[in-house]
Amino acid sequence: MVFLTALTLRDVPRVLSIAGTDPTGGAGIQADLKSIAALGGYGMAVVTSLVAQNTRGVRSVHTPPASFLTEQLDAVSDDVTIDAVKVGMLGDVATIAVVREWLDRVRPPLVVLDPVMVATSGDRLLASDAEAALRELVAMADLVTPNLPELAVLVDEPVAADWPAALEQGRRLSKSCETVVLVKGGHLSAESSPDALVDAAGQLDGADGGVVEFVSPRVATRNTHGTGCSLSSAVATAMARTGNWTGALSQAKDWLQDSLTSADELQVGQGNGPINHFHLLWTAAGSTTR
Repeated sequence: MVFLTALTLRDVPRVLSIAGTDPTGGAGIQADLKSIAALGGYGMAVVTSLVAQNTRGVRSVHTPPASFLTEQLDAVSDDVTIDAVKVGMLGDVATIAVVREWLDRVRPPLVVLDPVMVATSGDRLLASDAEAALRELVAMADLVTPNLPELAVLVDEPVAADWPAALEQGRRLSKSCETVVLVKGGHLSAESSPDALVDAAGQLDGADGGVVEFVSPRVATRNTHGTGCSLSSAVATAMARTGNWTGALSQAKDWLQDSLTSADELQVGQGNGPINHFHLLWTAAGSTTR
């Protein structure tokens, strides 16, 4: 955990998303901004890649020049105090290098890395020659939130076949990179959907052997587009408000469970639709998503 000692808690934290786009609004920066707002933060965004995608898949990716990415990052940090950063899709080696240099120079107090490699549709979002550079970036994050295929790439092993194997991979990654790992069981076929915070340093509240587990019922929906983006942004925002990883994940998971349970109400797209980011807000306001 590199930057966390400088964290100052705020009721409305200023959270920067560094990620790619999704024109249909379900993933990437669009999902990040919705998640940050839903968890009570003020969202900002720097674009790494322009992605032509919808709920059925990715059509093409345009990566702006690395120099323009630097300009975007500096434009934010030269003016706004950043309380937390969520890093998502980076795409290639040059993009990773820019983000790494900026993080090292600016030292934001909280960094959550969602190592985006493959979209829900199965389309690849990270160049194969960038995997080593992404592994190195993990060590600059306070929390890394891979799904099981991404976790396997980061530890350079086959995908975990069950939950105990996934936790072991999480421990190895946490130990080697000295960071907290959120191990996610969404790709498993069990009736429940387990998640766990893993910290090889053993500093998590409520941890048993460096692990804090959370189990939620699996929601029967195909509308899970952007779930990983949304959860990582939600955890970053909750952590910047509470300063406690266990409490932050608990809050984010409760929100995500509601967003998944009500996802079918949105009726967005013909493929894997988005989660319902603002269902709780709309319900409290007496509105409807239909």
